[in-house]
Amino acid sequence: MTRSDLVEELAARFGQLTQRDAELAVKTILDAVGDALVRGHRIEVRGFGSFSVTHRPPRLGRNPRSGEAVHIPPKRVPHFKPGKALREAVAQLPPETGA
Repeated sequence: MTRSDLVEELAARFGQLTQRDAELAVKTILDAVGDALVRGHRIEVRGFGSFSVTHRPPRLGRNPRSGEAVHIPPKRVPHFKPGKALREAVAQLPPETGA
């Protein structure tokens, strides 16, 4: 699902919302989540999951072409942990076949 799909779904479910209002609502929520993560805060949506920032320590990696050791600096990365209800709902899906 893309951002535009999410806007269309929101506008379809709530008839009183115009496409423009739904787009503004989605943008506002995503901006608020992003801003909170940038400030290092944790966001928890009950039944869905939580977003947080994790810290990766510095480490020594390897350049795959040359095999040369490369220093990888520490960094902060966003992390999502699904809630119990979401994990259980996804676990109920039938396994994919093919590919």
